[in-house]
Parts: sequence; C-alpha cells; structure tokens
Amino acid sequence: MAVLSDHVTVIAEAGVNHNGDIDLALALVDAAQDAGADVVKFQTFTTENIVLPSAPKAEYQTRTTSVGESQFDMLKGLELSTEDHVRLLERAEQRGIEFLSTPFDRQSLRFLVDELGLARIKLPSSDLRNLPLLMDAARSGAQIILSTGMASLGEVEHSLKALTFGLSRTGLPSRQLDFDDAYADPQAREMLAGRLVLLHCTSDYPTSIDDVNLRAMATIKSAFGIRVGYSDHTTGTAVAQAAVALGACVIEKHLTLDRTMSGPDHAASCEPAEFAGLIRGIRDVERALGSATKSPTPAELANRRTMRKGLYAARTVAAGTIITEADLAIVRPQSIEGPESYYEWLGQVAPRSFSAGDQISWT
Repeated sequence: MAVLSDHVTVIAEAGVNHNGDIDLALALVDAAQDAGADVVKFQTFTTENIVLPSAPKAEYQTRTTSVGESQFDMLKGLELSTEDHVRLLERAEQRGIEFLSTPFDRQSLRFLVDELGLARIKLPSSDLRNLPLLMDAARSGAQIILSTGMASLGEVEHSLKALTFGLSRTGLPSRQLDFDDAYADPQAREMLAGRLVLLHCTSDYPTSIDDVNLRAMATIKSAFGIRVGYSDHTTGTAVAQAAVALGACVIEKHLTLDRTMSGPDHAASCEPAEFAGLIRGIRDVERALGSATKSPTPAELANRRTMRKGLYAARTVAAGTIITEADLAIVRPQSIEGPESYYEWLGQVAPRSFSAGDQISWT
C-alpha cells in the first residue's frame, strides 16, 4: 500500500494512549476515524523482548507516570494481546480507516505482517539502529515508515544501507562493506525509494518549538532521495501544518481522548476536537499548495478587468499633436492599451482626437 503522492497521509498515533484498556483502544479507533485521519496506529511489543527489568524510564516518562514504577512495569501494563490486535483491526476495517502498528521487536513484526496481514508498518526512532529488525522489515514485503528521532544524518544513512541490503540481497551480511555494496546499487536504491518514507522527528514529549528543526526534513529528502514526512510531538497543530507546506507526505500525531490522563504520551497528544482541526488545517494547506504553475486563476481573470489599470487620455488631445506625459493617465479599469505601452505612446503623433477619459488606442 503506497503513500499517495498527492494526498498527505495523516496518522493518528493512538500508541499506548489506551492505557492497556481494550475498550479505550477501540474508542481511539473511532475517534481517529471521526476526526478524519487516514490511519490509526498502535504499538506492538512484548515487554520482555524490548527492555530489561532494571532499565530506567525516559525523563519525560517520569513526569507523566508513577514515580515508583519501572519502565518494565509501565510497558507491561500497556501491552496489547493478540486478541486485542484482532479486535482493533476489525474495528478499523468496520470504520473504514487503516490499522497500523509499530513493532518494537522481530516477533511483533512477524505477527503484524504474517498473521494480521498488514501491508504497511511503522518503525520507531528507538529502533533506527536495530539492523536485524530493519532487515526483517525490508524482507517482509510491507511498505515501511521509519522515524529518525535522536539520529544524525550518518546514522540514518546506515539504516538505509541495512534496509537496502534486506530488499536486494539474500542471506546475512558478514561485514559492513556488504551493506555499502548494496546501497551503491542504483536498482536497489530505487527499490528502497518505492518502499520507504522517512519521518523527521524530535524524540522528546512534548517537543519544544525550539527543538523542532523542521528544515532537517528537507535535508533528509535532499540527501537520500526518499519521500519524507514528519512525526510531531509538539503541542498544538501549527508545526504539523508547516511540515505539509514544506513537503511532508505523511504526518503522524498522537491522539488521546483526554490529555490529563496518566500515561507516558497523553501530555504530548491532541484530543479529538483538536485533532480534527489539525486535519482540516492540513487539507487546507494541501489544497493551497496547488501546482507549481504560475498563471492566473479563473477568479483572477474575472477580477483583472476591474483591478488592472489602463492607458487613458488625461485631457483633450487634438489629432496630429505630439503626445506628452501630461496627456496620459494610468487609471482603472483595464483598457485596450495597458500601462506597459506608456513609453511607446510618448512622443507619438495622436492618430485621432481624444477627450479626457477616452481609452488611448490607434483606432
């Protein structure tokens, strides 16, 4: 399922904002569809596969969750079961919105693609250097969206090399040069461009406006020739709309039913009414971008007659006299001869007589 080039794909990132409650998760599917999102996205993981029991929480997580709770325990309470995923997929199909999820481990990736049959997956910034997961994703046959938070441009390139190897080579790499060789293949690079969207992202929740660095999205596109989008963790909707104006083909934004809920991502999320406003704004920007052709619109053509100026006689001019600046006026509405002819008329012999207010013309 390719990202449409003429339509910005809006992903409502439900993520873990269900707080482990399937009914809340189902309600998020409904809210995403009601708001007008193209996609509703969750997160798929087995806690034991992605974090050590001793792992500390991220700084932002300590602000929004129980202080005495470990990252392991927090994530364990946010897992979705196999049955939950099936119910969410079914609800999304019923509501006519695409179901998407982020696999945080290889087992979860296989489940999403092989068992749920997803044609598209989203890989998180935290796994941009997870080469085995990237390789599996490349070989899954699914379209890939990859966030680039916390990464340098060089790290992004290294990830692209792994994806390219997975797409175009069999077996496993034995050395770094195997990745480099795959990435140097123009056909392999073309395959990658057809399968991948890179999202510029700042991995802080919520993201300060000063840390957005939105121009980096264009840098990513220029550097790699890959379609780009933006995963937004700022409060409000202005930055996401600006990203569309700068060429994003995908916008991802967290959705919650209540920003005041306890949980790691609620505070950096949009509530449904704000999310609907975001989508309306994106669609307006999308329409306003139009085409790259510079030409008058039908409305402008209708207005041109009254808004443009014409060349008129400023006073009575007798036939056969030499026309001077005092004889000419540039005023509305548009006339046969426009102001661009002003200097061509200066010094000419009047071909006929003109009264004040007459259009200047040769006949």
